[in-house]
Amino acid sequence: MKTDKTLWVLVFVCIINSLGFGIIVPVLYTYGKTFGLTGITLGVLTASFSIAQFFATPVLGSLSDKWGRKPLLVISLAGTCISFLMFAEARSLIILFAARILDGLTGGNVSVAQAMVADTSTSENRAKRFGILGSSLAFGFVIGPFIGGVFNKISPQAPFFFAAGISLIGTLCAAFLLKETNPTNKETRVNFKDKFKFKSLLTTLKRPTIGTAIFTGFLLTMAQFTMIIGFQTFSVDILKITPLTMGFFLAGFGICGIIMQLSVPFFIKTFSSKPAILLFSTLLCFAAMFVSGFISLLIPFAVCLCIYGLFNGLRNPMLNAIIADNIDKTEQGKILGINQSYASIGQTVGPLTAGVAAAVSVHSIFFLSSFYILVAFLLCFRLKSKA
Repeated sequence: MKTDKTLWVLVFVCIINSLGFGIIVPVLYTYGKTFGLTGITLGVLTASFSIAQFFATPVLGSLSDKWGRKPLLVISLAGTCISFLMFAEARSLIILFAARILDGLTGGNVSVAQAMVADTSTSENRAKRFGILGSSLAFGFVIGPFIGGVFNKISPQAPFFFAAGISLIGTLCAAFLLKETNPTNKETRVNFKDKFKFKSLLTTLKRPTIGTAIFTGFLLTMAQFTMIIGFQTFSVDILKITPLTMGFFLAGFGICGIIMQLSVPFFIKTFSSKPAILLFSTLLCFAAMFVSGFISLLIPFAVCLCIYGLFNGLRNPMLNAIIADNIDKTEQGKILGINQSYASIGQTVGPLTAGVAAAVSVHSIFFLSSFYILVAFLLCFRLKSKA
């Protein structure tokens, strides 16, 4: 019962956290333009968050192994709250960058929450619990942009103040409702030997199962964010759909992911292993993305996007469960933090490579995304052989 309470408090905290991020997505560029933000500097602003998160997340995860999950989660959520306030009160572009970097440096929210799920689950129910946690994050991203648009009608600063407010609620919930899942004391902290070194970002990739899972996740994340750029350009230049229709498309994509993540128990019962589920879902994602490269009509494109959105939703629950199944409890925070680090870089590299592919044609972006998925699919065979 205590485990269930911990999970549902984490779900609530993650919904609030992702909701705050989703709220600022549709208004960030318009708001930043008042301080001289351009299309190029928007990319740099986005990258600054990912780079900061790449280096900070595994450190925060490692610290949670030593000092406990709860204080690090509270610090991460508080950092997000402060960053939104900095956005709302910004008077220059420098403050926007400082706010985004601060959010990246304290961006251990997801990886610490994942470590808490790993602490309180078994190999049998771990994928299910990661699926529930993942669906809560997706839910915030789906409804967040709509709320951001509504509050933007009040004032340009209103979405950021609202995001800060709900982040504060998440911080207070974590502080007062959440139980520590990795209790430590003076003796355990003194005896804790695994001090984080940045070379772990590379050496972890050499670990047979864990490294393969992390790199597979990196490729699939890169493929998804490559696809998002292709979706935006294809929707405007080829399909000629409106921003409102595009918003419904993205919301539908997110809902597909939520449905699939909540269906994890069904797939666990149907397939023999987590790597087998990952292999199956990745194959369907590849097929949907590859076919998208040949399509120029709305309905077939929507069908492909739906298939991709559904089976891409199995990615994180399976990979996180595989990683957690193969690591010691004393390094769960660190390794899941490293996994999140590579995901954040994938979110940056994907759009950059999509920009290069767009110089060839809009359709080539989908072929590039399918190539990343194909490489990940081949790596899934290695994961399955070690299951």
